[in-house]
Amino acid sequence: MTNRKLFIHDLGLTGTIPALGIAIAIGAILRFWHLDLKPLWLDEIITAIFSLGKNYRDLPLDVLFPLNQIQEIFAFQPGVSCPQIAENLANYSTHPPLFFCWMYSWLGFLHPLDIEWMAKLRSLPALFGVATILAIYGVNRIAFSPTSGIMAAFLMALSPFAVYLSQEARHYTLPMLIITLALFLLMQIQQDIFHKQRLHFWVWLLWAIINSIGLYVHYFFSIAFIAEVATLVLLIYRGKSNILKLRQVCLYLIIFTCSIIISFIPWVLVIVSHLRRSETNWLPSAHHVEPIYQTLITWMLMIITLPVENQPLLIAIFCSFLMVVFMIWAGWQVLPNLKLLWLKSTTHLPTFTLLSFTFFVLLQFLFIAYLLGKDITVVPRYHFVYYPSFCALLAASLEKIKIPKFVFLLVGLISCIFVLSNLAFQKPFQPEKVAQNMNFEPAVPLMLVVGYDNYQDVAGGLSFALALERLRSHEITSQLQKDSLVFLDKAADFSTFSNKLSQISMADISQFNLWFVGSSMRKRDYPPKLTLTSGKTTCNIEPTQHYRTGQFPYQLYRCNNS
Repeated sequence: MTNRKLFIHDLGLTGTIPALGIAIAIGAILRFWHLDLKPLWLDEIITAIFSLGKNYRDLPLDVLFPLNQIQEIFAFQPGVSCPQIAENLANYSTHPPLFFCWMYSWLGFLHPLDIEWMAKLRSLPALFGVATILAIYGVNRIAFSPTSGIMAAFLMALSPFAVYLSQEARHYTLPMLIITLALFLLMQIQQDIFHKQRLHFWVWLLWAIINSIGLYVHYFFSIAFIAEVATLVLLIYRGKSNILKLRQVCLYLIIFTCSIIISFIPWVLVIVSHLRRSETNWLPSAHHVEPIYQTLITWMLMIITLPVENQPLLIAIFCSFLMVVFMIWAGWQVLPNLKLLWLKSTTHLPTFTLLSFTFFVLLQFLFIAYLLGKDITVVPRYHFVYYPSFCALLAASLEKIKIPKFVFLLVGLISCIFVLSNLAFQKPFQPEKVAQNMNFEPAVPLMLVVGYDNYQDVAGGLSFALALERLRSHEITSQLQKDSLVFLDKAADFSTFSNKLSQISMADISQFNLWFVGSSMRKRDYPPKLTLTSGKTTCNIEPTQHYRTGQFPYQLYRCNNS
């Protein structure tokens, strides 16, 4: 209690409220602030579809329907079981089922409440994000000290990276929480082996259960599991002469590691089929040292995130410069203290454990990037796998230095404000920007045509349509009642697509704008003219209104009924 009061005083947080409670409160406010502000993007649409107990065949494809009815697609569907959700994911997606089952139960629990459905969808990941603050406190408390635990809690609470992940309707904060809990148990196992010289069966059992759950939450959890086992093996090998119950330790490691692997066998055939799906082939191949500097950039984003994306060039350069300067200063502050943690006998083992775990995760990242040809380092959010150990080591390094830790927390808070204001960690494919471009003539009725090659194109089109409906519903106009949306399969050939398009009837509207989203199409691939209603409606291309966001180009056609 004395140490806690001293640390609260050290942070300037005097009073009766414990520092941990303040960290959790701040973290909760940041994670739940304006959950529905940013539009859903492609991956979050996929989460919504499967978390509502549906699959892609439940979507209105090849059918024209009113844009203002799009939210009916995302209505909660009661009476769906977890095995049904797992079957949908096995057949139509590339994810394990547990997160989606829990999300379905959570949405069912919130269903009677009058809350925006996008906020409901994002609230469970935000809740897991808050729980991770408490979990990282536990890791550093048992590994280093209670004051180090408090510092870790504040760093997690004020991390722009963690806040960003917590406001994603995706399975990132749940596996991050489970990894943090696994690290907590790993620390307990390490202490039992080397300090207490006795083994607690229940600790190993909990470690096995936590890891088994994690494997059914996210495939990348397997990277963390391998890093945990490798760390334990390395710990045992380095300290074998100091372990009194060496044979029992090795036996426990073998038994519980095998039990974790066996628990995942029912899903092995599914994961093999998922690895062959086209949805896993979008990652680029690694070139030269790209994975190295992309990883370093992500480390920077975990601590400081200023407005760089889609900003004027001068602002982007200035903010990038500030971020690099801060990271150089941060390294100058942290590395000497990290070295002291390594050299000090009382903190060497936990430091070694966290560094070893981080090293083995990064080693696997490089293996996947260079040898398997899928550079996962290019995606900052995938670095959630080792963020808990990164945060724990950073907090332990800052524990004894007063001014720098205040600077880190202040910079973290400022960065979180930029994230919450949609100035940093913007949603991929920018649905809100696409909607603004398409809505350049609010008074004119609009048809959105999404040509899709696969179901991911459908999810991308739905994200644009949701943002567009949200924007146009705020316009003081009755034109929204005439807006429409249609998804047409263009995978076979374009002539078939054109034939489907020509059957669409818009005879009751004399003039409207047609936006054609054609995944992976080039500007020259768009025909100069489209026809609807068996030739009665002619749509001419508008050359000045062509845009592209990622893999999604979109082109305006002006349509008139003859």
